[in-house]
Amino acid sequence: MADVPFSVVNFIDGNRQFFAGLHTPTGTHTGCELGAMAAGSGRGGRYVALDHGYCPHVVARRKALVLEDVCDYPRFAGNPVVDDIGIRSYLGAPLIDRTGIALGAVCAVDTVPSPWGRAGLDTIKSLAQELVGHIHRREDNGTIAL
Repeated sequence: MADVPFSVVNFIDGNRQFFAGLHTPTGTHTGCELGAMAAGSGRGGRYVALDHGYCPHVVARRKALVLEDVCDYPRFAGNPVVDDIGIRSYLGAPLIDRTGIALGAVCAVDTVPSPWGRAGLDTIKSLAQELVGHIHRREDNGTIAL
């Protein structure tokens, strides 16, 4: 939807990030392009440290984060994904469940500055709400346990 090389549905715990949903330029869906590593789960390349990327900031803030050019923000320009992967822009929104817990984030990431604008912000927030709705329906149907 965002016409970017990377998009992620990312769940975060106190130790790491898990790419539950992933779109990459090569279409491999392994996360290698984003610096992700296997963690013995049989789902190679889906885990990344908390200091990589911007989704942990979204979860901590509990609100969307729009970085049209990460290099314009000293706090974000030094993130390892800038040099390691070439990330230049980020758009993410939190996945907040019905109990108020921020589970993770959904995001779009580009290797060039991107003028996300209000439309981009509205879209990513809508996608986050839609995904949380799917999670709630699965909980209600007993198809996932939390």
